[in-house]
Amino acid sequence: MNGLGFLLIIVIFALLWLVMVRPQKRRQQEQRQMLDNLKVGDEVLTAAGIYGEVTALRDDDVMIEIAPNVEVRVARRAIGGVIPAAEEDEEPPAPRELEEAEVEPPAEAAAAEAPVDENRG
Repeated sequence: MNGLGFLLIIVIFALLWLVMVRPQKRRQQEQRQMLDNLKVGDEVLTAAGIYGEVTALRDDDVMIEIAPNVEVRVARRAIGGVIPAAEEDEEPPAPRELEEAEVEPPAEAAAAEAPVDENRG
């Protein structure tokens, strides 16, 4: 009985390693590889949600241009991802024009048009 409990604990730890630790290490390795391959001119997204273009690389930080003539210094590990060039060139879809039948009147207009019961006290 004691050997069976020990074997069960080993199986549980093996499952935890396969489900949690191994994928996390893979993500960390991919993140480290992405940061090592970072180069000037890459479009990046920071962990704070700021888009910009890399203008200079240093040991622990990166200079990012977020607007014309506006550069910020960001910690290298705060880069969340590199935006692929194909994604940058895509145009956003054109807004769909609504037909008149699809447009709902504002709530105030609907309330003003509602019939009023004059017999209420």
